[in-house]
Amino acid sequence: MNFKELCLARQSCRLYKNEPVPQNKLDYIKECVRLAPSAVNLQPWRFLVIDDKERLQQIHECYKREWIKSAPTIVICLKNETEAWTRQCDGHNHADIDIAIATEHLCLAATEQGLGTCWVCNFDVDKLMATGLIPNGYTPSVLVPLGLPADEQRPKTRKPLDVVWG
Repeated sequence: MNFKELCLARQSCRLYKNEPVPQNKLDYIKECVRLAPSAVNLQPWRFLVIDDKERLQQIHECYKREWIKSAPTIVICLKNETEAWTRQCDGHNHADIDIAIATEHLCLAATEQGLGTCWVCNFDVDKLMATGLIPNGYTPSVLVPLGLPADEQRPKTRKPLDVVWG
């Protein structure tokens, strides 16, 4: 599929089949994320692939929506602000931008592989930090449920081009 078709196919999936993510697809996604650009190429990120029941349950406690329990895998996307580039003129740290770029690489690569994802940012960071899953120096930015979609593709709605590019 071309890039526009990939963009049209990517959706927020909130229902997954009860099947593990095939290792070859996960390996492909990991490589695509590894290749994501970052400011000054500092790559201030780490990604944790969570697919065992005990650790998934810990994440479910941090985001109390029932739908996420259907995902066989959740990727925790972590940033490290001390490793990220900071713009000198205003002190703006680019860790959030860098992790967002890499996370979207994850979502697009997963879509290309026939997998569903969803950006989840509304989770209890303190509770997740208390699980012991997060390495020192890192902060969780995004949870990305990952798996084979069980729901149907919905029509994509976006603002018109003249509004976005006005």
